[in-house]
Amino acid sequence: MYDFVGLGILIALILLSGGLAWWAWRARRLWMRLLGGIPATLLACTLLAAFGLALVGYQKVNRVYPNPVPDVQVELTPERIARGEKFARTCAGCHAPNSQFPMVGSNFIAEGPPLGTLWAPNLTMAQLRDWSDGELIRAIREGIGRDGRSLMIMPSDAFRNLSDEDVQALVAYLRNQPAVEPPSPPRQINVVGAFMLGALIPDAFFTAQPALAGPVEAPPAGRTPEYGRYLSSLGCQHCHGADFQGLPHTNEPPGGPSLRAAAQNYSEAQFVAMLRTGTRLDGSRLSAEMPWPDLEKFSDDDFAAMYLYFRALK
Repeated sequence: MYDFVGLGILIALILLSGGLAWWAWRARRLWMRLLGGIPATLLACTLLAAFGLALVGYQKVNRVYPNPVPDVQVELTPERIARGEKFARTCAGCHAPNSQFPMVGSNFIAEGPPLGTLWAPNLTMAQLRDWSDGELIRAIREGIGRDGRSLMIMPSDAFRNLSDEDVQALVAYLRNQPAVEPPSPPRQINVVGAFMLGALIPDAFFTAQPALAGPVEAPPAGRTPEYGRYLSSLGCQHCHGADFQGLPHTNEPPGGPSLRAAAQNYSEAQFVAMLRTGTRLDGSRLSAEMPWPDLEKFSDDDFAAMYLYFRALK
């Protein structure tokens, strides 16, 4: 995908400014060479650099990853669908307006500079009817779309930790949802967006992951630190740090406090109540950036397991 019109305009501006620079430097008068040649040369060089960075951005956008599609056929059992809802609720923060079902998609760049079209896609059968189960699993855990390109922004570095059973449960839940039209528009990055991807936006924006080498299993569900470690690996580290010691609030995504400290300062019941109600021990509310409502399908045992894991970390 290339914005050929934008690239063409950029090339025309490069040729125009380059021609002006050539004409100015050939002038007989020194003041004309200096006043005309220097600005025109600088403009031509700047536009040429912008063109090169835009090509770098498009190279990133269009890179195709060789990750194979898993050969999986998900069975839609009632138990699997019910478990999948637990994890699907965390998807609504990006894939649904105001984080509310149905997950009909959301425009990532509705505000800000015009960079093109970039949606968190519709996750109902209006969009997913043409996807195989293996393609959905690869998208969730490896951040790669049907076309083999990076989905961009998709937090697959955390979702790759979903066990084989849990990712199939999530797919079963998505498959069981009714289609809500229309499907999301295809991704289109204009030349301004490509320039920003090449010059300003870090490579972490492209979240494609290496192919999983083998089965992924979760510990048995229960009130254990081992199961708590599994659940906390599904996204908590993005805001609270890889070691759960907390990150500065200026971090992107917004940093959160130390979960190790929280587990030391709260009892198990208090920690569970905080995640259930969004209210701290002192009565203050959790930050609006903390997606605690997305955890509403987690059980108290799930929260207790996470507490025991964080507490064990000291």
